[in-house]
Amino acid sequence: MPTAPRPVHARKLLRPAVVARPAPVVEYPDRGVEAMTPEHWNAEVDCTQSLRSRFAHRDDVYVGSELTMYWLEGDNERWLQPDVFVAFGPSRDTKRTVWKTWEEGKFADFVLEVASRGTHRRDLTETHALYESLGVTEYWQHDPTGKYLPPRLLGHRLNKTGAYEPMPLERRPDGTRRGESQVLSLHLCLDNAGRLRLHDPATGKFLATYEEKDCLLAEKDRLIAEERRARQAAQAEIEELKRRLARQ
Repeated sequence: MPTAPRPVHARKLLRPAVVARPAPVVEYPDRGVEAMTPEHWNAEVDCTQSLRSRFAHRDDVYVGSELTMYWLEGDNERWLQPDVFVAFGPSRDTKRTVWKTWEEGKFADFVLEVASRGTHRRDLTETHALYESLGVTEYWQHDPTGKYLPPRLLGHRLNKTGAYEPMPLERRPDGTRRGESQVLSLHLCLDNAGRLRLHDPATGKFLATYEEKDCLLAEKDRLIAEERRARQAAQAEIEELKRRLARQ
């Protein structure tokens, strides 16, 4: 009598265990680009050093120059590198190789771009629109050579709707031009040579440039050295007088 075949049990398929993959690591490199001309470099250094001295007493003001700034986490192709910027709130003392907006809590409040042959057209259009969308309160442009911008100094400030409006520049009796930065509580001025200077309306004085500061430090060192020599000479005279009195 034929027997019924034994049932064939289905074999369980062995599937490989799912391995948790770590989130991709996104590198945010420093995309440093050096200034193109001595005029460009001088304008950056003058403004940066003057602003750092201006806010040296505040730990919550960061003044940067040529620092690569990212604004969208996970995307290292969205970056800008302002010539000079100021951010109120982030710590001044934090060591940074790049600026990550999502970690700092903001982008910048003030930006100055120094016009150069390779960047001035983009600064007037694409960069202008980006700073506006990122909420940079004031965006200034300066052309130290007079070759790229019709006016050597341009300023824009966000209005109540979040759009940039041009800031008027006042022409002074001495021929200089200046505009008011409400963010910095300073005036940005062009002297007769077209050089950018920062003016403090509260004191009526210009902030010292790095060259002027070096001169002031050198003069201070000279005066200290002269005072030291005078004290040494006076002490030598006193010692000589004591010796004469002792011989009498």
